[in-house]
Formats: sequence, C-alpha cells, structure tokens
Amino acid sequence: MNRGMAILFLLLFATAANSSELTWGFKNPRFSGQGYSSHVLSTEQLQFNRKQEIKDDAKAEAARIERELENTTLNKFIKNVESRIYAQLSKQMVDAMFADCLDSCSNTGTADIEGSNITWVKADGNITLTIVQEDGTTTEISIPASGDFSF
Repeated sequence: MNRGMAILFLLLFATAANSSELTWGFKNPRFSGQGYSSHVLSTEQLQFNRKQEIKDDAKAEAARIERELENTTLNKFIKNVESRIYAQLSKQMVDAMFADCLDSCSNTGTADIEGSNITWVKADGNITLTIVQEDGTTTEISIPASGDFSF
C-alpha cells in the first residue's frame, strides 16, 4: 500500500514543467543601446548639478568672509565716525543756509565731499542746493529760505 499511495500522491501533485530560453543582456544602457540618450542626459544633468553646487558653495563662502570682514569692530567704528562727521558737516551747512543775520551772513556756500561738489545759493526767498557727483550727475533742490516748514 505504501507503493500505491506514493504513485497516487505523485499523480495528484505532479505538474507540467515549463521552461524558456535563457537570455543574457547588458543592464547598463551604455552597452545595450536602449535608453542610451536618457542615460547620457541624466549623467550630464548630475555632473552639471555637482559643478553648480560647488560654484554656489564658493560664492556663499566668499560672501560670508566679506560679511565677517565688514563687521569687524574697527570697521564698525570707522562707519560710526564717518556717520557722525557727515552729520556734523550737514548740520553746519544747514545752519549757514538758514542763519538769521542781516549783514555778515553769506548767501552762498560750497563743499567738496568725496568727489561730489555741493553748492547752495540763497536768493529770492529760496535756497537752491546743487549737488554735482563725480560722474557728472547733477541734482538740484529748491528749499524755502524762511525755514518755516509745515506739513
């Protein structure tokens, strides 16, 4: 009976064997030729992105170093001194423009500041301020000479 059961078991669970031909091919599209153009494009894009990232990192580092150099204590001090000097010069110029005097006041004034020429003339109840920059650009401002401004 053992032998009969084994044959019955083999008949019940036996299946047909299927096979196909084994084929071999390259997986890399560079060798197979299929999809080669997209492979080349993606490779080029990766190289471009890497180069661009290196350039961006270099720019960011240069900007960081420049910011650090500009924010030194000495540079902050120099900017503060320049600001105060310019404020004092502008105050003196405005005081001269709007001075209340009859005989000894000047009706004109000139200052050369870092290549720009600033000239003011007081006439006919107005003060005309003319600024000529180094590149020749001229700006002209007309101000009421009374100094009574209201908004």
